[in-house]
Amino acid sequence: MRKRYPDAWSAIVGLLVANGVDSCFGLPGDDLELLRALDSAGVDLVPCRDQRNAMYMATGYALQSGRLAVCALGKGPAVTHAATGLLEARESGAPVLVLAAGAPERRRGSGGFQECDQVAVAAPLVRWAHRVGHPDRVVPATVTALTRAAGPPPGPVYLEIPDDVRTAEILLTGPPRPTLPEALPVDPVPATPVPAWTAIRASRRPVVLVGGGMRHRNDGGVVERFAERLGAALFTTASGRGAVDERHPLFCGVAGLYAAAPARELWSSCDLVVSLAGRLEETVVEGGTPWPPVAVVQVNVDPGGLSAEFPGPRVLGDARHAVLGWSRALDEDREAGSADATAAWVNEIAVVRKAMSAEAEAELARAATLSQIRIAELLAALDATAGEPRVLVQENGLQDMWSYCFPFHLGGGSVVPSEQTPLGFGAAAAIGVKRAAPDHEVTAFIGDGAFLAARADIAVTAPTHGGVLYVVLCNGGYGWLDAQRARLGLDAERYPFTRPDAPPPMVDGADLHYRVLRDKATLTREILAARQFCAQGGTAVLMVPVAPDDIPPPLRDDAGVIPQ
Repeated sequence: MRKRYPDAWSAIVGLLVANGVDSCFGLPGDDLELLRALDSAGVDLVPCRDQRNAMYMATGYALQSGRLAVCALGKGPAVTHAATGLLEARESGAPVLVLAAGAPERRRGSGGFQECDQVAVAAPLVRWAHRVGHPDRVVPATVTALTRAAGPPPGPVYLEIPDDVRTAEILLTGPPRPTLPEALPVDPVPATPVPAWTAIRASRRPVVLVGGGMRHRNDGGVVERFAERLGAALFTTASGRGAVDERHPLFCGVAGLYAAAPARELWSSCDLVVSLAGRLEETVVEGGTPWPPVAVVQVNVDPGGLSAEFPGPRVLGDARHAVLGWSRALDEDREAGSADATAAWVNEIAVVRKAMSAEAEAELARAATLSQIRIAELLAALDATAGEPRVLVQENGLQDMWSYCFPFHLGGGSVVPSEQTPLGFGAAAAIGVKRAAPDHEVTAFIGDGAFLAARADIAVTAPTHGGVLYVVLCNGGYGWLDAQRARLGLDAERYPFTRPDAPPPMVDGADLHYRVLRDKATLTREILAARQFCAQGGTAVLMVPVAPDDIPPPLRDDAGVIPQ
């Protein structure tokens, strides 16, 4: 094999295309040879104005598609500015390849322009960080980066191409270039880890908790079938939402902090938790009803995702494979479980779901008596007007959290920030999600603080990468901080975290549909008009002023979280 590339970027892009990459997000530095290489290969660049937003877009793309996303950066401050996005990609388990420029090797240590030890900055935030020191190492390093990003477990990787390497000719000779490793097919007879199976077999009131690692691993609804055979209540973590069918009769919403009161009571009475591909994060474990003193069966392909804080068997491996094995064992073991006990637990689950629906109806009835648009009404209108397929991209502010609270947002799945909850993630990630799923209706449900963080990139991408509906809850700032301020009795004028009477943020452009929604009578009509505009490739922004007391019920009812 003999192939000649004019520069390093051409060689790297060639490898990306060979491995199915068709999109790139970013804000390159002074060297635009990368853009030329992308153009030549037919790879589309989504141009950004902010490196953090570029990383959020790439992460959204990776989470929605399950495929590799690419983010291109400059050097020095471009890398440090993107560090928050690197952290979010790592915590979300998103396969993102970060391509960064770097100061030339011959100038290292000289204090040259934008010289920075970028690998030291990136290394704690990614699965692998590497600076390519010689043109001969460009191709092997790129293959290694692609391999590390894919995992398991998947996650971001950082590859730095110094200026003197990127401009060098790349000559490949000898054997064919290396390819990505092939996954070894799993045993057609699924394994059944014995200690875990023993605990599952003995359970009479089980809960299945689905984490974010099950995204793209639940083909054929294997998790739902396992829950049906076991007679288990189905919960998800916040990041696991969308991995299972929320319309399933065993689904009870997000566990922990965001759970409705009836679901918390159900959770507290279970006798086993089966955690699939989750990390048992703090909002699940410590939010809401205290964790029940029961065994926890944990399954995770990442050893770092197996918590040592709980009793019960821990299984290192693919959760999908484990579920298939346990389902098969349940089918074969006619003595597993008691039919009466299982039926009683399933009936309790049905009662809880009915109670949650009744609470939601009561909340909507209460909202109808108020003059201002309430968030519960807004979510109901969004659900009623949504088509299929669809996905909701969310932030994690105090009032944005309404959309975490089943059954106020039903169906379609969602993309959410990890527990790091960086401001603006959902606002920017929605662009990447839409790029990954152009046939989906993509709705970003965010606060005005998050919108402002991403506004420049929303405006600049609207003409070429539109189609996202932004629903912006406007309270003039940061509701969660203001709630904590009020809880401590701090002065609102001295610490103005919110300004509820402030005018909604502005954004304009020929490819933008912008409205401020204040009238309940026109709510559905305005949302339908915005959805139609998005269906034609435009970006729609609906600003909704919200009342300070419009807080999700699970948080409103928890005196330790926000003031009453």
